[in-house]
Amino acid sequence: MRDCLKNRAGYDRVLMAVAATFLTVSATSAVAQGDNQPRNGAAELAIDAAIPRPEPANVPPPTPADFKLDTASPATTTEPATTATKPADVATVPTSEPTKIVPAKAEPASGEAARSDTATVAPAQAPAPAAATASSPEPAKEPVRAASNVTPDDQPVADRLRDMIASKSVRYFDRKAERAAVEKFYTARDFAPIWTQSGKLTDGGKSVVARLKDAASDGLNPADYPIPDLAAATTPDALADADLKLTASMLEYARHAQSGRMHWSQVSGDIQYPEHPTDPNEVLANVTSATDASLALDGYNPPQKLYRALKKKLAELRGGGDGPVTQIADGPVLKYTPPRAKNQGAIEVEDDRVPQLRAKLGISENSDDHHYDAKVAEAVRKFQSTAELKPTGVLDDKTIKAINSPKRDRQIDTIVVNMERWRWLPRELGAPAIGDAYVILNIPDYTLKVMQHGEQVWTTRVVTGQPGIHATPLLTETMKFITVNPTWNVPPSIIYNEYLPALQQDPTVLERMGLKLEHNSDGSIHISQPPGERNALGRIRFNFPNKFLVYQHDTPDKNLFAREDRAFSHGCMRVQNPDQYASVLLNITEPNAHYTPEKIRGMYGQSEIDLKFPTPIPVNITYQTAFVDDEGNLQLRKDVYGRDANMLSLLHSGRNKDLENVVAHSQPNYVKPVGDLRLASDSSSSGPSFFERLFGGPTPPPAPAGRRRSQPQPQQGYYQR
Repeated sequence: MRDCLKNRAGYDRVLMAVAATFLTVSATSAVAQGDNQPRNGAAELAIDAAIPRPEPANVPPPTPADFKLDTASPATTTEPATTATKPADVATVPTSEPTKIVPAKAEPASGEAARSDTATVAPAQAPAPAAATASSPEPAKEPVRAASNVTPDDQPVADRLRDMIASKSVRYFDRKAERAAVEKFYTARDFAPIWTQSGKLTDGGKSVVARLKDAASDGLNPADYPIPDLAAATTPDALADADLKLTASMLEYARHAQSGRMHWSQVSGDIQYPEHPTDPNEVLANVTSATDASLALDGYNPPQKLYRALKKKLAELRGGGDGPVTQIADGPVLKYTPPRAKNQGAIEVEDDRVPQLRAKLGISENSDDHHYDAKVAEAVRKFQSTAELKPTGVLDDKTIKAINSPKRDRQIDTIVVNMERWRWLPRELGAPAIGDAYVILNIPDYTLKVMQHGEQVWTTRVVTGQPGIHATPLLTETMKFITVNPTWNVPPSIIYNEYLPALQQDPTVLERMGLKLEHNSDGSIHISQPPGERNALGRIRFNFPNKFLVYQHDTPDKNLFAREDRAFSHGCMRVQNPDQYASVLLNITEPNAHYTPEKIRGMYGQSEIDLKFPTPIPVNITYQTAFVDDEGNLQLRKDVYGRDANMLSLLHSGRNKDLENVVAHSQPNYVKPVGDLRLASDSSSSGPSFFERLFGGPTPPPAPAGRRRSQPQPQQGYYQR
């Protein structure tokens, strides 16, 4: 029964709402008509002023949502009636008694007055549906709000940029990753131009242009980064075209600055550095948001101290220095004669040209000394080796001419290719967990250094690979352990390219050298040498696994370290003081173990001992023919492998973008020996063997007269010792 009453009450309210709506429309019409009649009396004017009138345009028609049954909350069900009550109250106010209206608002004592007061609150809410209706088309204006990032002056340029990126981006960006990054970046900014505003170059654009124009200071070619003529760009098409061209040049500069103008595989198959390409998304975000865009672009160049020092020297050479170029005058030959006996001193010729020579060759010590001493003679000898003269250390006419010749171009080229090679190296050379420690070996200088906390910890001389197929590869790897008393497993390149031919001529060499030959199941040959004093690797091997199968090691033949040029090995690097080297590395990775050279030597024996590093140490094998020493002097070294000449030829070839492509190099394919190789006992075979010539050993009697040894013909290969 209660349910029926509830439903009936709901229907009654619906009918009342309909009636109220009808009355509202009628009253509104009456008022509208009344408005056309002039108000003559003061009473009528007072009534008009006192009675609030609804705005006809803001009164929405009733909707199904206004008619709700009792299932809704009471507050919700009364809203339609309340909204409709105000016009009804206004319509029923007697026009002849205006004074009753004011007390009705001031004293709502009765229920009728309360309802009337409730009705007066509703008109404030009545326009709400109308307001919502008026703002409902607002989502259609969303693109307009997004496009507000583009100024009216730049909107035509943005429109052209949108069209060009959609249809012509391949004309500006030949790399897929860069095209995608550019489209994403411009889309996010509603295709507003990056480098101009209202047709004028922005501060960021000016900064980028300045960096591109100064690309030569970093050993790059400014012609690779063309700058559009923004002054002549006056139309939206021209401005959009210029914006994309400058973006392309900026991205190319960042790519070259970080990874180099040429990929290292273009130079040789025995180079392996980790890739670190730029991310065009990051470059765009970084450069455009930077306070100094030029500085942000410069940040893609190598951060290493040695690179920065080369850049400074490059600027000095191109600027001609701080004063006039020093010329060495002609004169008598100057020669330094070392002491020949204990009671005879060195002969140092005195000459007025020596101070100029010291300045010319970068000798800061005793700069005013007129004596042609050992230091000056050594500097002259090094200069002669770089100038393709016989390195005698004697200052003669040819040497003076070479010193005075305009060799700046040659030095500049040498610095430029060395700066290029620095771009191949990792940005972080060391391991942060152990104080940024790392090993760096410079092949042309034949030196190895251990670095930590940015300072040199230890250094030694090394012997590197012979020029040609035995050249020591350039690489970055991590040294994971060292082996005391190593077994030498002869690399395949030595077995197949050199030793097997020699074995045919000297079948007893393996027995005399203590080498062991084994036939593998696939028919290939394996040769090894057990640990011992005469082992080709000496007493210690330093292991940093790599695809070239090279490593650093001790050697039983120490005399080669006394030579100035030390390119004699089959690719591996021989270390002069391996026991000290091992203790230095172990103390870096295990500082509490307190290793000493004596402790290392105490492990020497006949059994292999592996000492593993808790934290691997990066090893960087480099090729620095130009570097700046600790005294700030430019040092040049002989291009022993011809890397400089090869790179300069490529850079001047005009191939440009092709040089960034990766070149695949085939790995060596060693042919299995034909027939059965046996260790025949041949007493007639004698003379120094292949390994005796390389690593020393007992010298047997000379070969019988008339017998000739065939020289092994080397083949291309990368697995070397």
